[in-house]
Amino acid sequence: MVQFFLPGLTWNRQLPGYRVFATARRLESMEELAALGIETSELDVTNLEAIQQLRQDISLKTGGKLDVLVNNAGQGYDQAITDASPERIREIIDVNLTAPMVMLTEFSHLLIASGDGRVAQIGSITGIMPSPFSAAYNASKAGIHAFSNSARIELAPFNVKVINVLTGVIESNIWRKGSLPDDSLYKPMEDLYQEHRINIPRETMTPTEVYARAVVRETHKTKPSSWIWIGKHTTLVWLVDTFRPRFAWDYLINHMFGFNEFVARLTSRKAQKDKPTAATMTAE
Repeated sequence: MVQFFLPGLTWNRQLPGYRVFATARRLESMEELAALGIETSELDVTNLEAIQQLRQDISLKTGGKLDVLVNNAGQGYDQAITDASPERIREIIDVNLTAPMVMLTEFSHLLIASGDGRVAQIGSITGIMPSPFSAAYNASKAGIHAFSNSARIELAPFNVKVINVLTGVIESNIWRKGSLPDDSLYKPMEDLYQEHRINIPRETMTPTEVYARAVVRETHKTKPSSWIWIGKHTTLVWLVDTFRPRFAWDYLINHMFGFNEFVARLTSRKAQKDKPTAATMTAE
């Protein structure tokens, strides 16, 4: 039996031969999973004592072994750098980066005991591309990529394979609808923000179950890839990052998110503001 521990990962079908442990902040959010026979537990991934207690519980249930750990818990934060709350930035880094590091630290001995442990670290293409209005989130995912690289080297001697999953655009509620703050420097581009950042058509997203199955499939390969790209737009991001100079991202992102139009608006407003009025011209 393959034993999975999936903090925060949604799984819609039970597969024969899998024993799955899933966690979330609220048990009621996993009622559908529990109905499928998945063993659910409440967990705050920023609480070290709670993590350690859960590790002990799982260890007792599995005989001290764990085959696969999927570090998926995370939060989004959709704000410009100039509008970001320092407290919220710390929270994002704590949940998205520090927590996966602590989870792997605490569960590493169970993974080693399995004899062929696997760790799937859920990163994101936003850790590669300079996506605007999500700098804190992007930084946390870039940190996951770096952490995964180091963990892969350190755990390889113990036959634990670490897989960095670069996630594309997936159906998820991590990005919630919202608007720019009234005092934001970017308020003049609210319509562009809504069009390009918030109102993303669902047909441009990879279904959650398709994504989850791809992650599980990779963890079961004899020699899984160190980095895998799963989801919409991952091919484009890989091509640009691999074969184009850094400024290519600036060109693409400015067009994709409406920043060219925003700059044009700012330039027009400044020109109108600096234009002499009739009264000023008469006075001179």
